[in-house]
Amino acid sequence: MQLAFSTLGVPGLPIKDVVRLAADTGYHGVELRAHPEEPVHPGIGAAERARVVAEFKAAGVAVLTVAGYVRSAAAGPDEPALEELRELLRLAHDLGAAHVRVFPGGGDLDAAEADANAARRLASAAPYAADLGVRLLLETHDSHRTGADVTRVLGLVGHQSVGAIWDVMHPWLGGEDPSATHAALAPYLGYVQVKDIASADDTTPLPLGAGVLPLAESVELLSRAGWDGWLCWEYEKRWYPQAAELPGLLPAARDHLLRLLAEAA
Repeated sequence: MQLAFSTLGVPGLPIKDVVRLAADTGYHGVELRAHPEEPVHPGIGAAERARVVAEFKAAGVAVLTVAGYVRSAAAGPDEPALEELRELLRLAHDLGAAHVRVFPGGGDLDAAEADANAARRLASAAPYAADLGVRLLLETHDSHRTGADVTRVLGLVGHQSVGAIWDVMHPWLGGEDPSATHAALAPYLGYVQVKDIASADDTTPLPLGAGVLPLAESVELLSRAGWDGWLCWEYEKRWYPQAAELPGLLPAARDHLLRLLAEAA
């Protein structure tokens, strides 16, 4: 398996510094948070996109994902969400990223309506994603926090260019055992977001291995299945400014993940 981290953990950090941080700490890739407050988002032009590509290529670091904020299951008309998806897909293609991250965002909608919204929009965007060689990945999050929730949508979509991100925290918060999450998501799995927290009541990010999330069990399930994809540390520093700074934690997190992989082998 290959290791990455999300720029959610280093909010606003210039791309040259992000790339250097990944290379210096032994990470193979980076999940780029695509938001206007970050250096990479759909509003940047061709020249800036080319500079980002050059920075990553020179360091031998991959752009794993463009992490967008489309709420695919939300109420409202389809076209604004579809246009945002197309913009994110074009950005991912231009940066050489394999994936675009999508949220559910169904809010208080009835589950069947939220499922239908997400499935309809993702299915509509899927051919465009396929043409660009990018995969849309629906994250276990908010209204669809478990593997069972996400696979209800993906089963309706039925397209290889639409898959899933397993964020290990949200299914656990939803009471789903890692073995059930893995079984549900395995046919669709793009990659896994790892993290750690103190408890269900305190989701302030912690160093990997310092909290309660079932990281060892999740890694063992993936290893036993012969999965060789990406583990991406999503450290939510942007939402928890009081959390420790990510750069100093990256080497120990890498070592922890490598130890879990070795023990699972």
